[in-house]
Amino acid sequence: MRRGTKWLLAAHVTLLPVVDVDEMGQELSSAEAHPLDPPPHERHWVRTAEELAEALAARAGSFDAVAELPLENLTELHASGLDAAFLPAEVGGENVSFRTLGEVVRVLSAACPSTACIWLMHVGAAVTLAELSEPDTAGFYADELQAGKRFAYALPDPAMGEPSVVPAERATATKGGYVLMGAKRFASGCAIADHFLVNAVVDNIPAFFGVAADETISIARGSWDTLGLRASGSHLIELDGTALRADRRCASLQEEHPRHIGAGVSWLSLGIADAALQALISFAKACNVPPERKLLANQDWLRRQLADVHTRLAAAKMLARQTMWLADHRDPGFLTAMIQAKMLGNSMAEEAAQLALNAGAGQNFLRGAAIERHFRDAHAGWLMAYSSHACQEFLGADLLAKGRRVATV
Repeated sequence: MRRGTKWLLAAHVTLLPVVDVDEMGQELSSAEAHPLDPPPHERHWVRTAEELAEALAARAGSFDAVAELPLENLTELHASGLDAAFLPAEVGGENVSFRTLGEVVRVLSAACPSTACIWLMHVGAAVTLAELSEPDTAGFYADELQAGKRFAYALPDPAMGEPSVVPAERATATKGGYVLMGAKRFASGCAIADHFLVNAVVDNIPAFFGVAADETISIARGSWDTLGLRASGSHLIELDGTALRADRRCASLQEEHPRHIGAGVSWLSLGIADAALQALISFAKACNVPPERKLLANQDWLRRQLADVHTRLAAAKMLARQTMWLADHRDPGFLTAMIQAKMLGNSMAEEAAQLALNAGAGQNFLRGAAIERHFRDAHAGWLMAYSSHACQEFLGADLLAKGRRVATV
């Protein structure tokens, strides 16, 4: 797509108009606002993330080394206003677009992917509770987020073979709601969470609840000693008779309705890919290769491979941006595009990190090297729900069932 295009071709071949406004509320021409970019009046949020990124990047290695939650980073993100900006306008937020969310996540992930992961799950859980709760409860959760309280996304059951948001555990009816005995895994930032988004089978259907942290929820110690995203603190949590209050039950989650976490996970991988290639470029400009002592940056083989990976990464970003545009327009093509974007983003993070590691040879294989950390972090996206294997199954089955090519950009 080029600047100056008035119409955008959606995934199911529908033409939709694109209208944008500047910070003064004036309509911009299509030549001034690319339809896949964050809206102009929201771009200050991307700049806010960029301003924080340098400090986040400087701390990333130390947090990773000891697998410690990046509390300082999370505090700075909240103070910047980014947390509350994505809340619905009716509960005091700015209803910031999915297009802006993607760019913010990418910038944060390039700096510190563990921080970006916790932040995405935190904001995604809070916004989901605010969007799907009754008005009074939605206002409560919005106030809690704005006050600095922490949220965690606690949906996948440990018994499920494939990381999934579909619950297997059943809650037991009791006065005022239900009681849940079980566990949830991969709950990023759970150790500091004040509220959890939890699911369970209720009356034979999946149901979602907001749950306050209390003595019935505990962290399974030693459950997060991982290869990558070590500082995300995505522990297993155990629920021992946890109350699921009827008045904190959410409206049903519709799979096809865009949600911030599902839409944002591909951008975690894109940020890691960005960081890996930038680390490679910096290394190549400073490294002399024996015996000729020729700069690595002047090696033909590296130039060719770097150009190839960078070009395919640009394609992955374009698909991810299209996905967010579809989300903003509640387009039915969103789900397919989201799954495609996640698969491609995960693959490009791994490829970019692999190239960076290969180019640096043994020097970047040492523990503590930035490229070594990017290589470890790059593999996390492939495993995050829905895993790339599950995405492949979905897309392949869809192609075969429909007997036609799945719609793309």
